[in-house]
Amino acid sequence: MQYSPTLPMTEEVTKVLHFLDEIGISIVEKPLTDTFLPGLSLGPNCIYVDFDQLLYPGDLLHEAGHLAVTTPEERLVAGTEAQSADWPTGGEEIGAILWSYAAAVHLQLPLDFVFHNNGYKNGSEMLITNFEKGNYIGLPFLEWIGLCLGEERAAATNQKAFPLMLNWLRQ
Repeated sequence: MQYSPTLPMTEEVTKVLHFLDEIGISIVEKPLTDTFLPGLSLGPNCIYVDFDQLLYPGDLLHEAGHLAVTTPEERLVAGTEAQSADWPTGGEEIGAILWSYAAAVHLQLPLDFVFHNNGYKNGSEMLITNFEKGNYIGLPFLEWIGLCLGEERAAATNQKAFPLMLNWLRQ
């Protein structure tokens, strides 16, 4: 994994890039213009990154969450004309937010690295507060697609509950 970013390769950025590589989400460096998030765009099973434009490296985890919670078929056409016009669904959006929380916990990153003040339609503080209290909006969706277990199912099967993930990518 070789990168030549102008963005400082902090410990947090390095953790994120290695993690995404480990779970099978590729990072492809390329110049980008006119993107929804500065310096980021989705492609087929990958995230395109323009490190010169990237303002918030934690957004990498949110975009990875979109790829992770979608079907494998939809992942392969992400960012192309073949992508469904209604992608992501509301459930997938909420799932991507919660997935990125689980990834931040797994990587031992500060929550405001992902949920920064300039994102989430000014709802970052609310998300962090809810997650810290164990209010996991979107957990039934992540459980339904086989990525994790809620408290009840975890207890019934003697396994660990969310935010521990069973799988990082939807099968």
